[in-house]
Amino acid sequence: MEQTQRIDPNQIPDPNRTQAMPGGTDPNRTQAMPVGAPTGPPLTLQITQGRSVTLAHGVSRERVLFELIATGAMTGGRAPLNLCLVIDKSGSMEGEPLEYVKRACAYVVDLLTDRDVLSIVTFEEIVEVLMPPRRVLNKELIKQNIQRLQVGNTTNLYDGLSLGLQQLAAGKQPGYLDRLVLFSDGEPTAGIKDFSAITQLAGGAKERSIPINALGFGPDYNEELIAGIARRSGGKYHYIDRPERIPEVFRDDLEKMMNVVARSPRLELQLARWVQIRQAFGAEMNLASRTATLSMVDLERGARLTPLIEFDFPNHPAGSYRAAKAKLAYVNPVTEAEETITADLIFEFTTDAAKASLPEDARVAGEAQVAIASRALEKTIMGMKTHQLNPTMALHELQKTQQILLQQGRTAEASEIGKAIGDLQRQDMSSVEKTLIGAALDLEQGKKQE
Repeated sequence: MEQTQRIDPNQIPDPNRTQAMPGGTDPNRTQAMPVGAPTGPPLTLQITQGRSVTLAHGVSRERVLFELIATGAMTGGRAPLNLCLVIDKSGSMEGEPLEYVKRACAYVVDLLTDRDVLSIVTFEEIVEVLMPPRRVLNKELIKQNIQRLQVGNTTNLYDGLSLGLQQLAAGKQPGYLDRLVLFSDGEPTAGIKDFSAITQLAGGAKERSIPINALGFGPDYNEELIAGIARRSGGKYHYIDRPERIPEVFRDDLEKMMNVVARSPRLELQLARWVQIRQAFGAEMNLASRTATLSMVDLERGARLTPLIEFDFPNHPAGSYRAAKAKLAYVNPVTEAEETITADLIFEFTTDAAKASLPEDARVAGEAQVAIASRALEKTIMGMKTHQLNPTMALHELQKTQQILLQQGRTAEASEIGKAIGDLQRQDMSSVEKTLIGAALDLEQGKKQE
């Protein structure tokens, strides 16, 4: 067994608080600060071990909660936006849907300042640039051009997204947050219609730090595709059951865009040779050699991300050992600088079975319950799609999942499931699946609003 990573317990009075901030009261919790950062960082990392003591000389399994907390202490004001609106104006958008989209876009224009850059792309069979990237100077003229939009024919979604991303590239400037918002109510019927090609385009947007917020509305759009665009890009998905909700939902999204304090956060864990990761929740994980990298969505002021990792420790001797070095890296959107937070993850291995079997930390256990609820929701959605669950069985599963989420304070997701339960009882199956996919994506991304 490797001894080079062993920590002398006499040198560390509390192995779980090697980088703890003063004033902490929870022995299982580490609060790490950015290296060399000024006081009041925009983001802090809090690590909570399910149990800080685990059993030696046997196979043990422990869960650890990594909380990324947006403190809101960002200096210098918000980062300006480089925003592109991509608007579906195919024939199915005629009437209320397009009128409410116009209203939402006009609201966006009113909220933006002359520091922000806006571009607008429209698509039907033909894809056009209604407005190339421009500073928001003449708001009335921009809104007049939006009001002139008329519906067309078929739906060329792929080229609409592609042209929108091109506008963002043309308007890109240092210190700006690049964002794309998609409004659509249909299935691709022109241009490239392949699911994987469209979601791959969204994945490329994520590599360029461009989340796509996708708003789908009406009964006919492909919820798996619209949600897939949001998921692959690290953006948000919304099902708009009534067109009049479009301005309300988009207003909330825009306010969050304006309050981003950490862009492209990623957590890197350099694992000791004897450590294995069994699974991770609340983030996309990539494991290469002995480094696990968790990629997460952008974080706005007042929100937190809660990835949970389950570790396996096979047959380790007694003593205090560092299981992993943790490094959280993110881009400060105001300064454009990458900032880092570091911490050590240390466990004590004991031969005292009673000491090693103490109850798991309540917060860790609670987040584990949320992870279980998330997986249960995914299974319910799949069961409904494949008709392995009838409506009565699906209703029972959704009620159980909703109760778990309510117990853990995930009221937003529980509310969405409650709406789906009501739709299920009314036998509105299309709305049920569209709503549940949104709740499942929120849980998968692991973001919690305070």
